[in-house]
Amino acid sequence: MQNLYIGVDLGGTNIAAGIVDRTGKIIAKKSVRTNLPRPESELEKDIFNLCSDLCRENGYSLNKDIISIGIGTPGSVDGKRGIVWSNVNFGYTNWTIKENLEKIFGMSIFVENDANTAIVAEVIAGNAVGCKNALVVTLGTGVGGGAFVDGQIYSGYNYSALEVGHMVIRQNGRKCNCGRRGCFERYASAAALAKDTAAAMKKHPESLMWQVCPDIKDVNAQTAFDAMRMGDPTGEKLVRRYVEYLACGLVNLINIFQPEVVCLGGGVSNEKEFLLDLLQPYIDREDFARNARERVTVKIAKFRNDAGIIGAAMLGVNNA
Repeated sequence: MQNLYIGVDLGGTNIAAGIVDRTGKIIAKKSVRTNLPRPESELEKDIFNLCSDLCRENGYSLNKDIISIGIGTPGSVDGKRGIVWSNVNFGYTNWTIKENLEKIFGMSIFVENDANTAIVAEVIAGNAVGCKNALVVTLGTGVGGGAFVDGQIYSGYNYSALEVGHMVIRQNGRKCNCGRRGCFERYASAAALAKDTAAAMKKHPESLMWQVCPDIKDVNAQTAFDAMRMGDPTGEKLVRRYVEYLACGLVNLINIFQPEVVCLGGGVSNEKEFLLDLLQPYIDREDFARNARERVTVKIAKFRNDAGIIGAAMLGVNNA
């Protein structure tokens, strides 16, 4: 009998689930829309239905073939008790997700912050293997952060550490859901880039971004990058400004932690080496330890959008 686990990546746009083996290999995956805002109970039902459908469609029994289910969710997460104390982007507080889902599923549920699940995936089987000190920064609906410090996930005293999306990079800047202004994720998330792109397209009807994306409703974080590669000046301006914002936050984190590696995940990481080449000059100039013999390496997360699924599933492996 195969040892199989399910990892669920609870995102602001989609809920993604995957059947994963002990080595971190995804056997099958499926996703549905998150459809926020709505009550936690509705989200829990969708998680159950998604996992059930995933198993049935691939010839597995949820109760016979799956050992446990791991959930990666944004917010301040008490992984030991499985409680989401606060998730500002979803509007949830004191969400007893582990207890609720164990009643629905009738099996073991493990819960952790989604960026922490991503760091677990990268440390176990990704681009941070062998590292005792590593960071993951996820660029999606928001900006998430996960830290592996001295070989352990770092969650902080109140499980709210590494909420890097709510680090201010521009004083008195854009208003954030957390109540602050100028937060990192209001400038460097995939959602922020898509919003800025749509605004620029309205101002510049001559932009090649309209060729890339004729319907402004379909604009995403890739639109400006694609236009830049086509030689579009508006797209290039957008991308370079975005990279400045992203580099500001990343260098702050590098200067605080000085990890061996920083892995970038989430939708924007699909730009791969193109993004890294744009970022590196800023890091080389502003890294406090730029003259040190051993430098921090910035990489694209190996599993990118699958890191949350794999890392969440691995919670069950680690607790076996």
